[in-house]
Amino acid sequence: MTNRIVLTYILLLTGLLPSVMAQQKSDFVKGADVGFLTGQERRGVVFHDREGRERECLELLKNDYQMSAIRMRVWVNPRGGDCDKNELLAMAKRVKALGMDLMVDFHYADSWADPAKQPIPKAWQGHTFEQMKEDLRLHTIDVLSLLKQNGIAPRWVQVGNETANGLLWPMGHIEQHPEQYAGFIRTGYDAVKEVFPEAIVIVHLDRGHKQSLYDWNLDIVKKYGGKFDMIGMSLYPYWAMDGHPELNADDIITDCMANIRHCSEKYGCDVMIVETGYEVDERHPEKMEEGRRQLTRVIREARTETDGHCRGVFYWEPQCLPGGYKLGAFNSNAAPTAIMEAFVEAQL
Repeated sequence: MTNRIVLTYILLLTGLLPSVMAQQKSDFVKGADVGFLTGQERRGVVFHDREGRERECLELLKNDYQMSAIRMRVWVNPRGGDCDKNELLAMAKRVKALGMDLMVDFHYADSWADPAKQPIPKAWQGHTFEQMKEDLRLHTIDVLSLLKQNGIAPRWVQVGNETANGLLWPMGHIEQHPEQYAGFIRTGYDAVKEVFPEAIVIVHLDRGHKQSLYDWNLDIVKKYGGKFDMIGMSLYPYWAMDGHPELNADDIITDCMANIRHCSEKYGCDVMIVETGYEVDERHPEKMEEGRRQLTRVIREARTETDGHCRGVFYWEPQCLPGGYKLGAFNSNAAPTAIMEAFVEAQL
């Protein structure tokens, strides 16, 4: 008998299971990554609700779509200051004013870091492994201390973004230097806890439907002393099917839910879908209805089919407009599409 079955049996005997399940559902987080929002506002984008009324974007996400959290990326020394610590602070103040929770996503790069690229920040180049661990530590502490000095405590902190193949290449490439990759993860974890002991530290991988990826990567993290409190997953049926006609969205979602259950059991921690997105094509409304259906399923099953171990779903840049990023969830009038209705429909 597994520990989970034993716990369930005890809760049933004591009559606590219904209250535990209710608490898990009420604690389930719906949120959005809005890293582009500041730039959109600088360019004069004005957001609207379904009735065409002008609305502030974060307030719209919270009040109309039941979102309780915002995710923001932070880069090391970005050109022009986009996504730097000061832009993070400005957005974090707005998030706090609305009573929403904050997730900080450290990319540990001067720009984008993802499975295809994990570039070393210019200021860290040429450093030894020990020096770069110190770079990572000091940067993490610096950014989080700025938030703390302003009375802001993030609920979650990601140490790296989609680190399926490691981070800070080539030094932290998972295949070339697995021990150093895990060392960076541990250094980031310890740095977060130094500033915010209660923060939930996330290790984040892409392709949430691929169990083999998670087993391989996280086993390496654990083997070499890396630490994390929660596993973050990206789930993009659109990108998973791109170039793979043999795949379909429903199987990808099914596999992701199975992987959430698997990872929570194997690694003894909760999981969160920290990125997802669905296609907006205003010429073909049926595509948005299909995205609405898929996202409704993802949110509902994340809440009800993962034994309470999926703690939330974040949409990546829903406020993006068509023509730039195709997996946003707003139309060319900067108003929500049908996709956004999933955040309300999936509420039980």
